[in-house]
Formats: sequence, C-alpha cells, structure tokens
Amino acid sequence: MAESTSVRINQDLYELARQDAALEHRTIAGQIEFWARIGRAALDNPDLPVSFVAESLASLAEPREQAQPFIPRSSRGK
Repeated sequence: MAESTSVRINQDLYELARQDAALEHRTIAGQIEFWARIGRAALDNPDLPVSFVAESLASLAEPREQAQPFIPRSSRGK
C-alpha cells in the first residue's frame, strides 16, 4: 500500500472533489490524485487535448478483464 500524507486544500476544491469522486466511484483522495495525474500528463504533453489525457488515464485504471480489444473501422465487417 502506498504511503499517505495529509495536505490542506481549499474547502471549495474539496467539495468539487467530493462531488466528482461520488460520480466517478473514487475516494476524495483518489479524485484529487486523478486530477493531479491529469495535470502532470497535460503539462508533459501540451500538444494533446486535456480530455484525451483524462480519458487515457481513466482507461488505464480500468480492470484489464473488462477491456475490449480495439478493432479499427477499416477492419470491421471483413
């Protein structure tokens, strides 16, 4: 298990994290960590849309047994 550290954050940010965490089935800490990973990845890849970065990180967190293989449109129906 990863170590944890307490951090003080603005109450408004906490409330936003609480709301989004409930929608995304994450803990509040998990939601803030997700936002931080998106921010870091977006800064590291300024040419990519933030929505793409967020969706990519979310898909990496999904259980592999639920993953569906990618089939390019050009290959479908052949």
